[in-house]
Amino acid sequence: MDEPQLRLTREWLTKAAHDLQNARIVSAVPDGPLDTAIYHCQQAAEKSLKAWLVFRKQPVERTHDLTRLVILAAGGDARFLDWEEAANVLTPYASAFRYPGLTADPLPSRTEFDEAFRLAEGLHVFITDLLPKEPAP
Repeated sequence: MDEPQLRLTREWLTKAAHDLQNARIVSAVPDGPLDTAIYHCQQAAEKSLKAWLVFRKQPVERTHDLTRLVILAAGGDARFLDWEEAANVLTPYASAFRYPGLTADPLPSRTEFDEAFRLAEGLHVFITDLLPKEPAP
């Protein structure tokens, strides 16, 4: 892996880890805003997938559609298809709670957030475990 590719993969992974950290911290605060915390779960999954695409020298599309990114990632490893349902769950959180009027409930429930965090963290770990140690943040 060349140095620019290694650096960019690491940067995507670092940003994903920061999104997970942000979601964890915000959700732990009493009355922490779960609407922004769940957004960071979607972002962590998106950035983790984009790290994999960079590592595989695949184009990184400007999209928040995690299902699309999972399908692209599966071109390098079919095990990504196991994450398609997680992608379907997480994708709407890119915008669902960010803008008024997009959901019946203006805030996610604690259960909904916990599931989103579990999925995002699981995908992040899956991807970092597939990668060699060099790009790890």
